[in-house]
Amino acid sequence: MATTITTEILGDHPALTSVAFGDELSTSWIRGGDGLIGFGVFKSTTVKGPNRFNEARDWWRAQLTTFDIHNNVHGSGTGPILFTSFAFDQNEESHLVIPQIIVGQKSGKSWITWVGPDAQPAFNLAPTENSHPTITWQEGSLPDGRWTERVADAVSRIKSGELEKVVLARDVNAIADSPISTRALLQNLESKYPSTWVFTVAGLIGATPELLVRLSKSLVTSRVLAGTIRMTGDESRDLALAASLAKSSKDLEEHEYAVRSVADALAPYCSSTNVPESPFVLHLANVMHLATDVTGVVNDSATPVDIFTVIQSLHPSAAVCGTPTATAKGVIDEIEGMNRSRYAGPVGWVDSRGDGEIGIALRCGLLAEDQRSIRLFAGCGIVAGSNPQDELAESQAKLSPMRTALETL
Repeated sequence: MATTITTEILGDHPALTSVAFGDELSTSWIRGGDGLIGFGVFKSTTVKGPNRFNEARDWWRAQLTTFDIHNNVHGSGTGPILFTSFAFDQNEESHLVIPQIIVGQKSGKSWITWVGPDAQPAFNLAPTENSHPTITWQEGSLPDGRWTERVADAVSRIKSGELEKVVLARDVNAIADSPISTRALLQNLESKYPSTWVFTVAGLIGATPELLVRLSKSLVTSRVLAGTIRMTGDESRDLALAASLAKSSKDLEEHEYAVRSVADALAPYCSSTNVPESPFVLHLANVMHLATDVTGVVNDSATPVDIFTVIQSLHPSAAVCGTPTATAKGVIDEIEGMNRSRYAGPVGWVDSRGDGEIGIALRCGLLAEDQRSIRLFAGCGIVAGSNPQDELAESQAKLSPMRTALETL
């Protein structure tokens, strides 16, 4: 018997992170107030191994064949939605989640999708969280000194010609004296970092500035970030820093590798691509990045290209792995000294048409099941001109969004 999936216009336009149902908040993908938020879990599964993207596609398509879809809204992001959170490494578990209820919002239009034959479920506004956990910090897999030694090792390998770039990540642990509220954490991230994609899937929570791929009909877009400088809060000083970032040979070199890897990965699937000659400087609340938006038109072929195909081609990009990819991945496995889990993996959503938005899981943390601890991650692109102490400072700046959001709960 088919499962009924219904999508209707929602008359109200509430802030997505304030919406509440009887089911727990399970998934989110929000940017600038627009996006999707899910409640409860209708179905979920995990995939791993070299065929995980194909297995994810097959599982989603199998679920779609069991749905009786009544979509009275139409458009990208409406109807049943699959939320995905893939691990960085193929040997770790990736999570797929279909929520029981989804609320979406875009350009002033709101809608609700729910599973089952019942009438449209009513929502209310979540009460203000009263819990203010005290956070204490613990070292992660490597203390600062040992991590900078690994960076120096990577620089030496690059200078010897073994590879051109490698991304090294590190982690820290936050311990709370009471449960950490996923909703309150998302609200903090959304408030402080509105230009990022604020997400949660299966306990992974963050605010990523990097879009791995957006597929909307035949248009594919990827936002590439590589090259970072910390902001000071002084407007004139930060303008000068932005200018220096745009001229930095070290950062431009790192950025070029990342852009090239994305453009090369998209080229086989696109009839045309557009790669801007120069990056722009993306200003976030605490850092600035060199950024390039790579776009393309997907080939009109007998075998349609779907978002899972594009994800498989793009991941891991030079922005989170390095160049050449296989060599960089080998160096990461050898010297990074930690398990990335789903940090730096593809995270986002796919709809029943195959449209979707998938980011790279950056500026994020993995919340423990008891919600009393969370493991935060940050990574830095290492090239020949990298300085270990500067990379440590950059990693601390990248940890700052999650640290601040936790400390102000």
